[in-house]
Amino acid sequence: MTCYEDLMYRGLIKDISSPELEKKLNNEKLTFYIGTDPTADSMHIGHFSSFLIATRLAKYGHKPILLVGGATGLIGDPKPSQERQMITREQVEKNVEGLTKQAKDIFGFEVVNNYDWIKDISTIDFLRDYGKYINVNYMLDKDIISRRLETGITFCEFAYTILQGLDFVTLNKTKGVTLQVAGSDQWGNITTGIELARKKENVELYAFTMPLVLDSNGVKFGKTEGNALWLDKNKTTSYELYQYLINADDNCVIDYLKKLTFLTKEEIEEIEKKHKEQPEIRMAQKKLAEEVITFLHGKEEFDKALEISEALFTDKIKTLDAKTLKENFKDVPTFEVDGDVNILDLLVNNNICTSKREAREMVSGNAISINNEKITDLEYTVTKKDAIDNEVIIVKKGKKKYFLGIYR
Repeated sequence: MTCYEDLMYRGLIKDISSPELEKKLNNEKLTFYIGTDPTADSMHIGHFSSFLIATRLAKYGHKPILLVGGATGLIGDPKPSQERQMITREQVEKNVEGLTKQAKDIFGFEVVNNYDWIKDISTIDFLRDYGKYINVNYMLDKDIISRRLETGITFCEFAYTILQGLDFVTLNKTKGVTLQVAGSDQWGNITTGIELARKKENVELYAFTMPLVLDSNGVKFGKTEGNALWLDKNKTTSYELYQYLINADDNCVIDYLKKLTFLTKEEIEEIEKKHKEQPEIRMAQKKLAEEVITFLHGKEEFDKALEISEALFTDKIKTLDAKTLKENFKDVPTFEVDGDVNILDLLVNNNICTSKREAREMVSGNAISINNEKITDLEYTVTKKDAIDNEVIIVKKGKKKYFLGIYR
């Protein structure tokens, strides 16, 4: 497949600025950029497909530049319904440092910071050199701005689209960038850059956007009850990422394989065939987890995540040490255990069950286990002997709810 055909097969193109771009992607070596604002010190899995496309295009000979918005991050692009909360300059600088290191470590490409060229532009220069070329009516027509007119939008966020357009023009002049790639929610900002370059510099720039990767409920991929799954393994362990990916919806997993891996069309079609024949073995989800975690953290981390996952569903859980369990269950509800305690009291006192009645039903119904051993005796006493390394117990309620108990 050509570069363009590959992107289309994987569903990675939503909007395109010009029909000419197909030929350019297939026959030229373009320098392009993709950016993110430093709202945190790590990217999360929702960023992954967007930034992975940099690696994908590089394989076809195009040159990626990753932009971290140290300047635009001080403002933030307009949210759908309300003004963004400002974050401090100190926090932005810390986030820029973290994202820059992460982008270089994971993707290995050149990283730039738009604060380097925006910080020296005076208000007068900004209005004369950039604001002069963008009509207010043009800005009001953009969905990213028009959707906020009823609730109100400050000039601060209103001007954001020009700042992003300024980035495109600056990178064209200093780095030879002629293409911008971004998520579909950035289309309005991208086209401002194209408009600005055409009017100010008489240069034709190009862009395409990717559809946002969503789960079966239409929620952005990578969001779990409002909590991001971070690409930094110190913030989200490989095991936690494995658990998220292995539970991907059957109706979405093939789409994820196309967007989030480098498997070939033939490999994906073979997996899809086997997945439809035996969806219960979750072959597609397992392959997704292997490809993503290996790319992000390396094969050793994937093997470790797989070992922990398999141990939790067998009697091998006691082969894991307390340190490993605490690291990989840091985001599950945690409680302290002080001495010997009856199983029902343990469940109720630590909010694992809402009442003694529910606790009795759970125990009697074989729905409670400690370190993967079923507890069926209502009089059972949990002691330090149950703990791994005399320190940790993993309480499982039902099929998926885990709780971490730590002995004092």
